[in-house]
Amino acid sequence: MTTVLVIDDIQSELQLLKSFMDQSGYQTETASSGEEALSKVEENPPDVIVADLVMPEMSGLELCRKLKKNPDTANIPFVACTTKDRQIDQKWAKKQGVAAYLVKPCTQQQLLEAVESVLT
Repeated sequence: MTTVLVIDDIQSELQLLKSFMDQSGYQTETASSGEEALSKVEENPPDVIVADLVMPEMSGLELCRKLKKNPDTANIPFVACTTKDRQIDQKWAKKQGVAAYLVKPCTQQQLLEAVESVLT
């Protein structure tokens, strides 16, 4: 079964994204911060990561850069799910290693399409 790590500092968003993935048959883990996500990735690397970009302490882009620099985690696809909706934000995220970019609020279908697109 494909494992997805969902990361968001807002609990309602985290639970919504988790429910989208659970309902679609994915095994879903969650983290509320970049630091917690790093620990979880080190313990049990997921098949894909879905993360908010705007989080305190460690942003989603910082997390993405750290993961991409580590040879053990560099190949884990990273999907951004964020309120940052400007074209420049998307271009910058792609340069940091983000494989797919979603703007919140997103639908379950949009999330699934993004996750499936990075897994193939």
